[in-house]
Order: sequence, then structure tokens, then C-alpha cells
Amino acid sequence: MRAFALLVNPHAAGGRPLRLLPRVEARLRDLGLEYSVQRTQSLLHGCELAREAAGRGETPVTLSGDGLIGAVAGALRDIPDATLGVLPGGRGNDFARTIGLPLDAVAACDVLAGGRASPVDLGEADGRTFLGIASLGFDSDANRIANAAPPQLGRLVYVYGAFRALMAWTPARFTVSVDGDETSFSGWSVAAANAGFYGGGMRLAPHARLDDGALDVILIGESSRLYYARTLPKVFRGAHVRVPVVSELRGAEVRVSADRPFTVYADGDPVGNLPITMRAVPGALRVLLPA
Repeated sequence: MRAFALLVNPHAAGGRPLRLLPRVEARLRDLGLEYSVQRTQSLLHGCELAREAAGRGETPVTLSGDGLIGAVAGALRDIPDATLGVLPGGRGNDFARTIGLPLDAVAACDVLAGGRASPVDLGEADGRTFLGIASLGFDSDANRIANAAPPQLGRLVYVYGAFRALMAWTPARFTVSVDGDETSFSGWSVAAANAGFYGGGMRLAPHARLDDGALDVILIGESSRLYYARTLPKVFRGAHVRVPVVSELRGAEVRVSADRPFTVYADGDPVGNLPITMRAVPGALRVLLPA
């Protein structure tokens, strides 16, 4: 029987993990699971707690948003036999969605009891680990606005960020190299996807897999603001990849530069600046997945 170290981010989604905690603890007790609870003070503190728990032979479990999950994944990737558990407590919960975890944290507790520890790929952006999608360009502006938005907007912060960014956007010139093959284009954004979802359920990379040792690269070319706004709803179904201005590539290493500065965001947090190199790290971490 595993012992679990529950890492609770009290700041995620306006304090949602703290509101969920009493019911999560009740469910863990009902399941007969041994666990401890620690509140994280920052991403770095969460990583330290995760490494300490793994060193004690416990399974770190994040009750948080995607940012802490990605950071803890990076902290555990070099620890032999380390396994990560996930309870969704953020606004987007895109990694939980990717692995088929219930989006209700109490229901997801059952996966801690009966799930299977399976290896998953990670992404790496200039040495910083991410689980989901690293993106830049228009996405840089949208992420920055979403992260500063009122927490009461919930998942709508990502749509809010996109439409706020839309008003001021001007196209950029990107140069993208995927496994050495270079492409240059003018447009909106570049994304390197280890998993399919971002932005609270947007299926940006519908063909991405966590076990293929590659990143799916999504390029969004130039179009009018109106055309972009009309296309945006299609991303929730993954249907946007059939639009002419969208291209899909795939590779193990992706290098990106642009004609103006951009911050790269992954798992909801900034992870670097251009120019940047992103890589797939195959089977780098075991995660408790639904059986």
C-alpha cells in the first residue's frame, strides 16, 4: 500500500484546493489510504516537498493547478522509481483531462487507490520541464492576461485572455526548426505539445500523445482578427487543425525564434524566452493513471 504526500497549493484557482481539501481527506480516509498534507508556498517549495516525499518512499500527489503539476514532474524526473499522483484543483486541469482523470478531485481520489503507475513523456524548454503544451506568440499575450484576470472567472479566464489579446495583436515572423527542418512564416503562434490540451479544455494538439517520444508542433499562420475569432471555438473540438492557416508538424526537438521578443508559457506559467529549444523526454516519469 502506497503512502501519499498530498501537496496542496493554497493559491491555485483563487484558493480552490483549500476548499476541496476537507472532502478530499474524507474520501482518502474512506479508501483507507495513508497520507499526509502539506501546503506549498511556491513552485520551488512544492518541488522540494515532492523530492523529500519521494526520498521517504511516498508518492507525491498534487492538489493544484497544472503549474505545480508540471514543476513537480520536473523535480521527480531524475528520481528512480518516483511516481506522481494528481488531484485536479486548478482552473484549467488540462493534464487531468489528458490522462482521463475525473475532473472532480474527490472522484479522482479513487485513482490513487486503484490506478496504475505508467511512464509518460515530458517536454523540456531550455531545461525547464513541462507536461502539456509550451506556446508563444499570441499565446504569450493571452497567457499573461489570463494569469492576471480575476479568479472568479474560473475557466473563462483563458477565453477572456484570448479576446483581450486579440484587440492589440499584430502578426509576428517566426522561424521554427523541427529536427533540423526549418520553416519560416508570419502569423499568430507556435506551440510544442507533449499533450493535447491547454487553456482549460482547448484541444490544441488533438494528435499529441504522452507516450510517442515526440512533440506535436502547431503553427498558426497569418489571418485577420475576425477569421481568428471565428476559428477559435473550433479548438475545443480539435477541429481547427483542418483550417488552412494551421499546420501540424512532429519531432523530438523544436527550436523557435521570432522577429520580436516573446515569453514562452507552459502549463500556465512562463518557462523561458525566445530564442528557445524544446525537446521531448520519452518515458521520463511514472504517473498514476486510471486503471
